[in-house]
Amino acid sequence: MVTVNDSFQKQYTYERTEPVGKNFDSRFAPDLTPPQMLALGVFGGLYVSDKPKEFPREWFTKAKLSPDKKYHTELNFFGVRASQPLSVWRAKGWIHKDDPRGWFQWYCRYYLGRRHPDDERQIRRWYAFRRHATQVLNNCERKDLTCRKVQRQALLHWAYDSRKL
Repeated sequence: MVTVNDSFQKQYTYERTEPVGKNFDSRFAPDLTPPQMLALGVFGGLYVSDKPKEFPREWFTKAKLSPDKKYHTELNFFGVRASQPLSVWRAKGWIHKDDPRGWFQWYCRYYLGRRHPDDERQIRRWYAFRRHATQVLNNCERKDLTCRKVQRQALLHWAYDSRKL
C-alpha cells in the first residue's frame, strides 16, 4: 500500500498489485518509462519538480526539473512548449480525482504497479494520441528533429519516443 501526502493529495492510498514496468494492458505499449521521460525533458520541468515521495528517488537523479516551480520551455527536449496548464485540463474534465496531476501521474502509478478503474480511459487517451506520430511521419523527413517540434514534444509527454520518427 502507498499513502500519498503531498501538495496535490492528502491521505490518498492505493495498492500496487503488479510488478514495476510489467503486466501492462496489451494495448498499452509506451516507448518511454517515466524516468526516461523526465531525463529527456518534459512538461517544462514543472510536473514533478516537488519530487513526490511515492516515486522512486532514482527517477529524479537525471530528471530535468524546474528549479523555481515555474515552467521552463528550455528544459523540454525540443525546447518548445507543448502542453496546456493543469487548469485547462481540469476545466475540460480530463483529470480524474485520484490522479490530480493528470495523465503522467496516472502513467507513473500504472508503471509502478497500480491498477485502477480509470485505466481503460487513460489507455484509450494514450492510444488516440498516436495520431500525432502519424502526422510527424507524414510531414517530416525521418529523424528530422527540427520538423514539427511541438508535436514531437507533445508525443514525448505521452511516452511516445518522437526522436525515432
